[in-house]
Amino acid sequence: MTIRKSHLWRAAACLALGIACTARGGASRPREFAGARAFGYLEQQMQFGPRVPGTPAHERTGDWILQRLRATADTVVVQQIAFKTRTGQVLHLRNFFARFRPAATERVLFLAHWDSRPHADQSQNLGQQRLPVPGANDGASGVALLLGVADVLKAKPPAVGVDLLFTDGEDYGTSWSAWEADTSDVLIGSRYFAAHQPSGYQPLFAVLFDMVADKDQQFYYEGNSQAFAPEVVDRVWRTAADLGYSRVFIPGVKPTLTDDHVALQKAGIHAIDVVDFDYPYWHTTEDTIDKVSAASLQVVGDVAVALVR
Repeated sequence: MTIRKSHLWRAAACLALGIACTARGGASRPREFAGARAFGYLEQQMQFGPRVPGTPAHERTGDWILQRLRATADTVVVQQIAFKTRTGQVLHLRNFFARFRPAATERVLFLAHWDSRPHADQSQNLGQQRLPVPGANDGASGVALLLGVADVLKAKPPAVGVDLLFTDGEDYGTSWSAWEADTSDVLIGSRYFAAHQPSGYQPLFAVLFDMVADKDQQFYYEGNSQAFAPEVVDRVWRTAADLGYSRVFIPGVKPTLTDDHVALQKAGIHAIDVVDFDYPYWHTTEDTIDKVSAASLQVVGDVAVALVR
């Protein structure tokens, strides 16, 4: 293998100056997003335990997220939700809506769900199906990403208004086929936000980040995203390619999912889903911290920050 001396010099300069260089050989750029710090946010959530609505771990995690956001965002709105399930149980849920440059007209919305699933229904062991999902990737990774973005925007305010929405009750129940019904116990927080947006709210685009820290990371176009907001899909994947991440953000539709972005699409928001659905531990007790990495968070964090820079 032949390596040009200029490439060696450039790599050495990147290491010496502590900056990120694109994999495509372009100009160097400062790396604003701190993947290692974001991974610490993922670890903290895992230390709380499964964030299942109605549990102390869920309550403590919500308080911690709110504390972090109040230390970084310009304003934070808490949407209190009392949701009655089909079985008559009342869930006390919270959406967190953190705003940077709240007076700006042009806005971008990023979102992720912060709850984790009460039952590991995809575990092969029938006994384990009764246990909660740890939610390292499915839940904690999206929260860690958004908190890392919040740190970046605190250090250097964005050129446009940016909103970070942490939805609750995304993964609670099983009524996916009837998710639009008032009694459906999934996508609870995103449906509530869609019905209780700020007056006249119309972001330029919205990106949902779900299951984004898998060590074996690959993102394809999600079918509902490509159908409803192909221009946003193109923007995100082009941004990733410009950063040198075309081997991670791969063109072409693969999964088609009902996720939090669909509830926003129904409200007219051009929302897409960045989701790594090729994750064998989805909805199992094996969705644990050894399956995720700071390096994967770094990739998605770099893309998210570039979208608002």
